[in-house]
Amino acid sequence: MTETHDPTHVLSAEEAWEFLASRRFGRLAYHVASEVDIVPVNYVATGGKLVFQTAQGSKLFGVTVGKTVAFEVDDIGEDVATSVVVRGLATHLTGDAADAAEDLPLHPWVPTIKQEFVAIEVTQISGRRFDLDRSANGS
Repeated sequence: MTETHDPTHVLSAEEAWEFLASRRFGRLAYHVASEVDIVPVNYVATGGKLVFQTAQGSKLFGVTVGKTVAFEVDDIGEDVATSVVVRGLATHLTGDAADAAEDLPLHPWVPTIKQEFVAIEVTQISGRRFDLDRSANGS
């Protein structure tokens, strides 16, 4: 009898959070009216939340009006791929919360002015790790 190997592994919530904490780039999905947008953002995982910086504009408007968001972070290596998806509620940080966010290690990729902070309070988290088989015949 041959033993089969399941190439898909469900991550525990703790493993998913560890993965999020080890990365800095993800994709934010939000909706305004009947439109759904997906945008790349730099983020930090801290205290059960994801925090990112943005400028005034459609992204800030979308998460402020819609509040319900999804966020995905992936990593694809030579032998393993990992994907974590969170769902949650976005909040525009102001006052003391925004001041505290100033101290987070957020490092935008491009030198644009981003003075607004948004936190995603995670209500659901799920993750998968996939053992990749890149051989031509899959064996």
